[in-house]
Amino acid sequence: MTKVFVTGASGFIAKHILRELLEKGYDVRASVRSDRRQAELQGLFPSAKLEFATLDLTKDPGWKEALQGCDVLMHTASPFPAGEPKDPQELIRPAVDGTLRALRAAKDAGIRRVILTSSCAAIYKQSNKPKMTPSDETYWTSPDDPSVGAYEASKTLAEKAAWDFVTENPDIVLTTINPGAVFGPPMDARFGTSLELVEQLMTGKVPMAPPMDMVAVDVRDVARMHVAAIELEATKGERFAAASGTYSFLQLGAFLKGWDADLKTPGREAPLWLLRVMGLFSKDVKAVLGNVGRTLAVSGAKAEKTFGFQFIPVKEALIASAEAVKLHRLDGKKA
Repeated sequence: MTKVFVTGASGFIAKHILRELLEKGYDVRASVRSDRRQAELQGLFPSAKLEFATLDLTKDPGWKEALQGCDVLMHTASPFPAGEPKDPQELIRPAVDGTLRALRAAKDAGIRRVILTSSCAAIYKQSNKPKMTPSDETYWTSPDDPSVGAYEASKTLAEKAAWDFVTENPDIVLTTINPGAVFGPPMDARFGTSLELVEQLMTGKVPMAPPMDMVAVDVRDVARMHVAAIELEATKGERFAAASGTYSFLQLGAFLKGWDADLKTPGREAPLWLLRVMGLFSKDVKAVLGNVGRTLAVSGAKAEKTFGFQFIPVKEALIASAEAVKLHRLDGKKA
């Protein structure tokens, strides 16, 4: 039986990957950062024969031993902040070093198949591409471009490091899955940054929509792409954008407003002059300015053709997120 090692197993995407793996009959060893996260996963999958390893993405101890006896590395772990850090290296170094740490451990363990969770953020900002031209997997974000934020740079540099590693170690076969903003139903009450954005759109914390678009995908599609890639020959040595569609923030707000008319979603876009003033005082707003006048659209056509499915519509994924936010966050606050 094929055994899959999943890093960052308590993450929003990774929990769905675990469920998909277990339903498909794979043996799974999951890495977590603490006993608390292990207990969380055991509560989600009480009858599953899950193995666990406690590992730190930024430290060497335990990695080599943890991957022994596994056949596939599925590396999902990477820092994903809610805002721009003071120092971009706070994100870049853990992302790059953690990816290489996992790959070296896989090599030492004799693992030959690796599936890496990257991001559309590693695709959509190639500096010499016309700014309003949609991207696909042939494009790479230019990490030194002034418009590129720390997270976008971290995902780009980590993925490039992975491809460089397998070029030097051709016995390892790599596939990367590059999701856009990930919406959809979380498996429990603890979910990540993408759904925090949904909560902000729902509650008026975003009073005016940033004048930019966003490529998005449902977490269930992201998970099934990871798992299908293990056996699907056509995915080997390829990168795939997990991208269902691209919408402006104003459109995302309208989807939510149509679902629940009482939500305080933004009804208009922020004027550019206001963003420029606010950008003088806020790194997060300054990052938004780097997206004005360009599209972050990425085509998911390659994935749909290769995997043989159609992506869940963004509107459906967004509403599934909103239902979870309402249940776990908003109703809880009222109580």
